[in-house]
Amino acid sequence: MFDTLTDKLQESIKGLRGDAKLTPQNMEDAIREVRKALLEADVSLKVVKLFISRIRQKALGAEVLQAVSPGQQFIKIVYDELVAILGGENVPIKLEGDPAIVMLLGLQGSGKTTACGKLALKMRKEGHKPLMVACDVQRPAAIKQLETLGKQISIPVFTIPDSKDVLDIAKKAVAHAKQEKLTPVILDTAGRLQIDTDLMAELLLLDRSLEPSEKLLVIDAMTGQESVNVAETFNTQIGITGVLLAKADGDARGGAALSVKEAAEQPIKFISTGEKLDNLDAFFPDRMASRILGMGDVVALVEKAQEAIDEKEAERVANQMMQGDFTLQMFLDSQRMMRRMGSLGDIMKMLGIGGMLGLSSDQQSLLADHGEKMLTLYETAINSMTQDERNKPEIIDYRRRRRISKGAGLKESEVTQMLNEFEQMRKMFSQFRGMMGSGPGGMPFPGMPGMPGAGMPDWSELSKNLPQAGAPGSPRLPQRPQQPPGGGSIFRNKKNKRRF
Repeated sequence: MFDTLTDKLQESIKGLRGDAKLTPQNMEDAIREVRKALLEADVSLKVVKLFISRIRQKALGAEVLQAVSPGQQFIKIVYDELVAILGGENVPIKLEGDPAIVMLLGLQGSGKTTACGKLALKMRKEGHKPLMVACDVQRPAAIKQLETLGKQISIPVFTIPDSKDVLDIAKKAVAHAKQEKLTPVILDTAGRLQIDTDLMAELLLLDRSLEPSEKLLVIDAMTGQESVNVAETFNTQIGITGVLLAKADGDARGGAALSVKEAAEQPIKFISTGEKLDNLDAFFPDRMASRILGMGDVVALVEKAQEAIDEKEAERVANQMMQGDFTLQMFLDSQRMMRRMGSLGDIMKMLGIGGMLGLSSDQQSLLADHGEKMLTLYETAINSMTQDERNKPEIIDYRRRRRISKGAGLKESEVTQMLNEFEQMRKMFSQFRGMMGSGPGGMPFPGMPGMPGAGMPDWSELSKNLPQAGAPGSPRLPQRPQQPPGGGSIFRNKKNKRRF
């Protein structure tokens, strides 16, 4: 969502790197670029003015003027203000009452029904027994959609067929939840194409009768600063307690996320990061600010690892890696675990790879796509090997390599190159085994450049071949070397005895 904004902000900071200290002149140049980046991201003008005013005030402070690294100082100032504008700190959902009631509000098309399913699934993962209630009796497909979602995630949905009395449906749902000891009760209310009196009257009736502990406004992240008007109206008339930012994985510029907190005067509590029903995360302003500036979000990556990777399986693979030679089977196991955490591009962003290497979002996408192709090539070839070949790749001779390439549908040269690269990774793993960090369950820390335990390529080497940002012509994928550095292949051609 923030790719363009991230690129623009990084460009605005690059101009400060050659200066000895932060001065009014170079600071104003950087601020001008930041303002432009925010406006292009469709951030509310009111928020932009407030944001720039705070940055200017801090950047002109005496302490900053004495800094030896103006680029780092400016990044720190922008980071602090991004955290502030996004809400300051994480505010968890409040579940009070027997049962607790959560009411989802929003315009039609904002993603309320899907958000209802995602929130219910998240609540169940946290140990609750949620009940979803179909209170949208205006849209014909809403009830059916919620029932379908309930079946997918095995969470009950309360409906009263053919009933148009929303308050009656909600009250009977609460009584049913109390009887079955289900909590929280999540109400999927009706939306409209625009805010109108009938919509507000219906919501006010539910609010005053049930007194929900949470009233979450579902905002479409792609609406930009229009979200400000929606948030202000709902907060004035209903009094929301928080915001759920939906569709943040779409083609959004980030304006809604940076504008809605100031407009609603209530925190963003959740953010939807993908189409899958488990793609709903608690919102942490400091982590989001870090990702916007290209610095990554390692904490979120660790949390995803803990959720997606079985601890015993990770411990088994890690122990194998630390006790013996690194094998193709270990590589395959670690790669499959990594893929459960998301795409290579997402993992790169959480690790801050782009910021470390000075890559634009487009360059990171190229690098991630190339990495995915490399990993797919590895997996395809390894799947065509016997167990002995996976555990002892040194036994793979010319005939075995030919059989593997035919079984995998690859060229012999591709299999040879893969084996050569793996041998280099194997040597590197042996050299750095004692220096490797550890993630959840003792698993090697994902994404360390060149660390094969992560099941990912060496970012620093691949990035050297990427085109510069804004370079003319179509960008080309980085080409892998025909020979590994430092010598030829360990595999010989029996016919001419020449190294590959």
